[in-house]
Amino acid sequence: MHTIEPHFQWRDRYQAEKDQYSPFYGREYSEFHFTNKVYNYLLHPQWDEFGSETLYVKVIFADYEAGYAIMELIGEWNDALHNDVALLKREVIDLMLQAGINKYIISMENVLNFHGSDDSYYEEWKEEVRDEGGWVAFLNVLPHVAEELQDMNIDHYLSFGGPLDGVNWRPQKPVRVFEAIESVLARHRLA
Repeated sequence: MHTIEPHFQWRDRYQAEKDQYSPFYGREYSEFHFTNKVYNYLLHPQWDEFGSETLYVKVIFADYEAGYAIMELIGEWNDALHNDVALLKREVIDLMLQAGINKYIISMENVLNFHGSDDSYYEEWKEEVRDEGGWVAFLNVLPHVAEELQDMNIDHYLSFGGPLDGVNWRPQKPVRVFEAIESVLARHRLA
């Protein structure tokens, strides 16, 4: 896992550590010292910790005027033991909501497992972004993780699966990714 870096091709457009509204403003990163890990597997030092023992995030783009952010997650999402959704919501999402972000595109390609507990934080997240005309979309969820999310009815609160799987977003510009996902979600809501 230490070789899996967060997407870096947009760093000329956005860096969370230089964004005064980012939860990760002012962070400094090492390319050589590996301190974060998921269980016994070291992670690349560019991933950001937010309080979870097994899940890490990278905000790879944010546009406050358009109100969207693109993020990546890596690790194991464990609400049952660590209440990861509460940590993500309080330590990252709430700060971004205050700064005007109400649309979230989250790459789930590197989330290896999901262990649910209850859905209250997901419901809160949905209500808060919906009140501002927003949404939450998970991209490229692994099939077994999608099944675990559906078993906990998380699909009632955010979007994943179907046209949001197999999205080749990395070679695109951030605005194109946002426009494509927003278009997919608008068609989905109308259906």
